[in-house]
Amino acid sequence: MCFLVDHQLPPALARVLVAHGHAAEHVSDVGMANHLIWDRARATGVVLVSKDEDFALRRIHAFAGPQIVWVRRGNSSRRELLRWFEPLLPAVLEALERGDTIVELV
Repeated sequence: MCFLVDHQLPPALARVLVAHGHAAEHVSDVGMANHLIWDRARATGVVLVSKDEDFALRRIHAFAGPQIVWVRRGNSSRRELLRWFEPLLPAVLEALERGDTIVELV
């Protein structure tokens, strides 16, 4: 599976996804501006991983668009976020594979 990790999340999250055998980029690694993220994810078919509620709401109302992993965890250190996210990954992948358009992580 291919992922694009948004600005509000650390680049290390993309590296965790890669370590689990997935293709993943952080938007800062490809120098992407905020207004281009949705279009890039949609055009390339990647899953967008974001804390941005706007992407989730846009996907709810869009006929087509990228699958969204909506991270709703409050502010935490990078280490805490990665420790929290990694055990959730199998369930996230299962939801994406069955075609869920938004996977909300609380």
